Amino acid sequence: MKVLITGGAGFIGSHLGERLIARGDEVVVLDNFNDFYDPAIKRRNVEEALGDSRVVVGDLRDRELVDELIDEGFEAVVHLAAMAGVRPSVEDPLLYEDVNVRGTLHLLEALKRNPTTRFVMASSSSVYGGNQVVPFSELHEIHHPVSPYAATKRATELLAYTHHHLYQIPTTCLRFFTVYGPRQRPEMAIHKFVRLLLAGEPIPFFGDGETRRDYTYIDDIIDGVVRSIDRCEGYEVYNLGESQTTSLSELVALLGELCGVEPVLNRLPMQPGDVVITYADVSKARRMLDYAPATTVREGLGHFLEWYRSR
Repeated sequence: MKVLITGGAGFIGSHLGERLIARGDEVVVLDNFNDFYDPAIKRRNVEEALGDSRVVVGDLRDRELVDELIDEGFEAVVHLAAMAGVRPSVEDPLLYEDVNVRGTLHLLEALKRNPTTRFVMASSSSVYGGNQVVPFSELHEIHHPVSPYAATKRATELLAYTHHHLYQIPTTCLRFFTVYGPRQRPEMAIHKFVRLLLAGEPIPFFGDGETRRDYTYIDDIIDGVVRSIDRCEGYEVYNLGESQTTSLSELVALLGELCGVEPVLNRLPMQPGDVVITYADVSKARRMLDYAPATTVREGLGHFLEWYRSR
């Protein structure tokens, strides 16, 4: 299978490319290597994970480039490229709209001419907003996003459905729940906390520590993505999470234990756009994809710490 991965030099993208190459697929990556975090990290991801795969350096907002690339012909496009992060989106919502919504629309418009190509797109648990009904189900109404990032992700789901309806593009949207593991972006909580703990510096600790997240280990996420590629037909939305939650206090205590360090907390108020809980109902993915996440938080954090120390 010939697969295009947008954002393929990033955390999830490089792991996906590595998995697909290992099973014999041809992988092409589109990535703009922007400076949201150090581009050298993404270049290292490419070197470690993608072998001799073709890497196209370019931006989704360049419609001519996107058109030319899609028209080369792919059996599947996995769209992972986006401006990420809830808090930064509050500071610059126009950039998030431009990259996430307009960039996705460029892909969808190009796929109109290639309507048999499978389109698998990364969405986010953030689309559930401040939903208090847990676990979060794909059947829940989600009309109240609480950050620009969440709003852009929901907008891309709607655009993807519209293009499927009009042009029969086989489409799957994947709502990822707080993915972590080796190669995780350096500004994300687990990576940042480990770096600060091992440096003997305080950890930024937002709120009372009772916020909870469904932390999902990268190998489990990639299993779900690969199964989604292979079974992409019609229009479907799936939660991909671990279906277990960990509070901020529990996470920090566990990281301290694994690092052998007593955490020092820099207590801060809750941030705009943050939610109290994320918690995935993965029964649909289990039923339709045979998705079976199996990595406990303790196991996953241990794997991450081993990778981090190897650096």
